[in-house]
Amino acid sequence: MAVILASQSPRRQELLRKIVPDFQVIPADIDETVSEGLKPSDYVQQMAYEKAASILESHPEATVIGCDTVVVLGDKILGKPKDHEEAKQMLMSYSNQTHRVLTGLAILSKDKEVVRLSSADVTFYPLDEKQVEAYVASEEPMDKSGAYGIQGGASIFVREVSGDFYAIVGFPIGLVNQLLRDF
Repeated sequence: MAVILASQSPRRQELLRKIVPDFQVIPADIDETVSEGLKPSDYVQQMAYEKAASILESHPEATVIGCDTVVVLGDKILGKPKDHEEAKQMLMSYSNQTHRVLTGLAILSKDKEVVRLSSADVTFYPLDEKQVEAYVASEEPMDKSGAYGIQGGASIFVREVSGDFYAIVGFPIGLVNQLLRDF
């Protein structure tokens, strides 16, 4: 089975390599604008599906994996920060709070479609503004949903995690492994 990952995320590639040593990377280019009234859980699953479907169109013999991750704080969806100031604001909003990370997963082939949701709740310690500024200056948060990578420099901010840790990383590897068995 030829597998294509519809993402250029190095974290997703590294994790997929643990279960599928040989795969292609073809990033999907889709409109990720959030539709009004769409629940965050529906949004990430729709985006994951659209990413995989856009690649499957031109590679119909492959099995395509699409993912999308967002952070939800209250009723607000937080994607990738636009600039350093927004990254800092996002991070400071998590201070001494619990937020939810949602990853939508879609695995598509010409014969089968599976779409799932993986999630985790993350609680941050009270944050020190200078540490947050230093983290933002490192550039690490700039390409990440919610402006942080739990496996990187932001690990010092995390007090507690409940749920699928790999949903936070953006690739629920256990779920992917289980679902790929049926393809």
